[in-house]
Amino acid sequence: EVQLVESGGDLVQAGGSLRLSCAASGFTFDDYAIGWFRQAPGKEREGVSCISNWDGSTFYADSVKGRFTISSDNAKNTVYLQMNSLKPEDTAVYYCAAVDGWVGMAPATYDYWGQGTQVTVSS
Repeated sequence: EVQLVESGGDLVQAGGSLRLSCAASGFTFDDYAIGWFRQAPGKEREGVSCISNWDGSTFYADSVKGRFTISSDNAKNTVYLQMNSLKPEDTAVYYCAAVDGWVGMAPATYDYWGQGTQVTVSS
């Protein structure tokens, strides 16, 4: 059974940092891309960052470039999202998701999703 479990969300002040984790199981980790997405109240789900586990290619939304870093520990089947210089507009539920064979930022292209972890950034 495919499982993706996010952790690390918290309440943090603007300018602070958090590291989110996505622990994956039930599929061949190295064959998949893992994406981080977020959804704020009243907003559409949007892509934040993605990584291809077969070659390590990474992609970022313009809104987080220079502040967020995605990484993958293939030995642990875990993907991380290091979030620095957090802003109130980063407040959202953050989800990780997996797709076979291609990395991208469109939520509809991802097949498997975690339950999400709440990130709240206070001003």
